[in-house]
Amino acid sequence: MDKAWFLESIAADGTHVSRPIHRLPFLIGRDPANDLAMESFGLSRQHARLEGRADGGLNVVDLDSTNGTFINRERVSGTQPLAEDDVLHFGNAEFRLGLTEHKLPETTHVLDMPTLIVPKRAATFVPRERQFAELLLGQGMAAAAQPIVRAKTGEVFAYELLGRCTHPGLHPSPIQLFHLAAELDREAELSEAFRDFGVKALTPRLQGGTLFVNTHPKETFEESFFTALQRLSVMPGAPSLVVEVHETAVMEVDLMRALAARLTGIGVQFAYDDFGAGQARLVEIGDVPAHFVKFDMGLIRNIHTAGPGKQRVVRDLVRLVLQLGSVPLAEGVELEEEAVVCREMGFELIQGYLTGRPVPVQSL
Repeated sequence: MDKAWFLESIAADGTHVSRPIHRLPFLIGRDPANDLAMESFGLSRQHARLEGRADGGLNVVDLDSTNGTFINRERVSGTQPLAEDDVLHFGNAEFRLGLTEHKLPETTHVLDMPTLIVPKRAATFVPRERQFAELLLGQGMAAAAQPIVRAKTGEVFAYELLGRCTHPGLHPSPIQLFHLAAELDREAELSEAFRDFGVKALTPRLQGGTLFVNTHPKETFEESFFTALQRLSVMPGAPSLVVEVHETAVMEVDLMRALAARLTGIGVQFAYDDFGAGQARLVEIGDVPAHFVKFDMGLIRNIHTAGPGKQRVVRDLVRLVLQLGSVPLAEGVELEEEAVVCREMGFELIQGYLTGRPVPVQSL
């Protein structure tokens, strides 16, 4: 069965409507003679044309429209190539370009357009969705690692895996990528993709060492997360994994207790991340002690110049973490003066630019 292109719109009631591109060229505009005729604000009588390519793909041609044709929020002129999941705007009418292997039913070519008339270009569909999907499949996926060292000796104890992106169509910052993932409700998928790629890339380089890996709050207690983690832990030569748990998960004591037991069963340790930055309290940490507690860099930054009150609080917290049987880790250490105070306070591990910046996996 040949693949079929279609334009997907979203009606005012939230339903998705697919309009098959039943022939090429495919004309779009207000004129009823168009293949897709719309009484939409901002649409020219003959607005744009879709054309086929020799490779089976599509091009869009703007027909000198008044309000423009846009691909992923970028205005185009002349002929431009299209790809699956591109977000198209013809004036203010918004569509996603889809591709299916199933034959779509024939529908009228005239749209009931009041549902699509909006005062400005809508944000129903998310730009760069196609590029994001490519990243999840590995295109442009990259990883870096930052050393975690013993506070007293400076010896490398472990590395933390950090996701990176080299996809030309996406922002390189993981923070921006997770913002995009949130728009698509795919944060857990991005977190798993970074973790899966990074662990596999680092395994032959760490030679059985210890690797801290991040999680997203949306995946922490999902069965799929545990299954994926178990699969990574049994890979030949896999590093010893330490799962960094977001502080919001610490509040779910019963779920955290169950997860801790399951992680122990597969030989995976866990750490409470960003301790001191959010709502996680000592009572929850005491109920389910972690193997490691990573103190947020907000507590560590300039600790050597902090007043005696703050230093006393941090020192007491370190002491309590040690009494719980956890290993305290100071994160964000950039100055030797900070490291000196951290060692004096009892921190056993240090992470930060002072002891090592993140480096690409291939340089490790």
